[in-house]
Amino acid sequence: MKRLPLIGFILGLGLVMAERPAAAPGFVSQHEKADYLLVVKSERKLYLLKDGEVLRSFEIALGLIPNGPKQRSGDFRTPEGIYQLGARNPSSDYFLSIQISYPDSEDVARARAAAVDPGGQIMIHGQPNEPKYSESRYQTWDWTDGCIAVSNSDMVDIWLMTDEAIPIEIRP
Repeated sequence: MKRLPLIGFILGLGLVMAERPAAAPGFVSQHEKADYLLVVKSERKLYLLKDGEVLRSFEIALGLIPNGPKQRSGDFRTPEGIYQLGARNPSSDYFLSIQISYPDSEDVARARAAAVDPGGQIMIHGQPNEPKYSESRYQTWDWTDGCIAVSNSDMVDIWLMTDEAIPIEIRP
């Protein structure tokens, strides 16, 4: 149980850094900010990039049916395309979460033409706060409803190294 205060401290530090326009005098952030995220579904990798150079890479889990782009609500697929990072939720059911701007206007038009709901609430997030399965299952299986999941420690890094409204490209 000694991990909880440390996690609280890390989260608190991340929230303070995210809400401040500049670092406090004398404080230097050790997290360089990414200006682009790239997800390669076939590699199960998320890359944080700055000026085209990879800052960090992370192992990911995808939706239960990972092949192909998301078409509709409930299809358990992770979208493909270029979106933006949106709202951040420090009180998520999945440790921390950052919203992805799916569906965009093209996704909505495609779903409307097929007479289906495009779905939504696609996030990058950590592990479930109340897990139903073993930790090893979450690390080795695609298990989300269509989101991009990472370990909790990786989620802290992604949280600290990104800002709202930067692009995220999700490739097959």
